[in-house]
Amino acid sequence: MFDKESGLLQGTVELLILKTLSWGPMHGYGIASWIESVTADALRVEEGSLYPALYRMAGKGWITAEMGLSENNRRAKYYRLSAIGRRELERETAYWNRVAGAVSRVMQGA
Repeated sequence: MFDKESGLLQGTVELLILKTLSWGPMHGYGIASWIESVTADALRVEEGSLYPALYRMAGKGWITAEMGLSENNRRAKYYRLSAIGRRELERETAYWNRVAGAVSRVMQGA
């Protein structure tokens, strides 16, 4: 249930990656950097969590990967959200919003 490497609930890393890739193709370092930047460094996805998650997600058909050149002309694997991944993002976003709302109600003493 809890990913010791990232400090996030299981499934959260995949949701963050799916959302990140909804903005366009990125390489692994770009994905991790984008998540850190958008969350003002509150969330950090380490390599030990990121790359296994990308591998699992590719195996499920949620993302595709192809080699390309990074901003500094190095070969890098770029990941892209697939149609299946887009549907999974919608499903997981709805679930996350329900869970976050429930936790919020508990915290407010509803």
